[in-house]
Amino acid sequence: MLTTTPSPPPTSDLAIPHAEGVSNDEFRAAMSRLAAGVVLVTAHDPDDGPRGEDVGMTATAFMSVSLDPPLVLVSLRNGSRMDDLLAEVPVWAVSVLAEHQRHIAGRFAMKGRVSDRLLFADVPYTRGEESGAPLLTGALATLECRTENRVLAGDHTLVVARVLTSTAPTTEDTPLTYFRGKYRHLG
Repeated sequence: MLTTTPSPPPTSDLAIPHAEGVSNDEFRAAMSRLAAGVVLVTAHDPDDGPRGEDVGMTATAFMSVSLDPPLVLVSLRNGSRMDDLLAEVPVWAVSVLAEHQRHIAGRFAMKGRVSDRLLFADVPYTRGEESGAPLLTGALATLECRTENRVLAGDHTLVVARVLTSTAPTTEDTPLTYFRGKYRHLG
């Protein structure tokens, strides 16, 4: 009779399956196969300095939720600057990035940055009338949003917001996408 010895338990916490059976690495690998659009979420922090400060964050977890009323959702890492700011500031904006704005996506995705003021220094934008937040020039679309609901979901907060304004300029530009951990060109 053949007997087998059980495998030793994994040594890395990242490889330990959750109670439901999937590890962080397995989940991350599976979700990296889902292509996503890339947006820049922006808000104006009026309490930061004499004139306040603009804050931006690259996001790929952004989606339309409802047409009537017009609602969108963005997922924010708990405790991030944007999560903390949107808990206090009810209006914010989103710019849907074009492929030529890849450098902007990378810039605002950096971890551990000191100041967003420097990141906005050479980025062309207008200020939203409803939110006061930056709306990127050359974006495929822009939206201004007002938070309707915040839902705690694991290590993220899902922010559901009503769309107050939207623009979609006529352009032949292609969207910036994110697939398998990299920004990609669609086409």
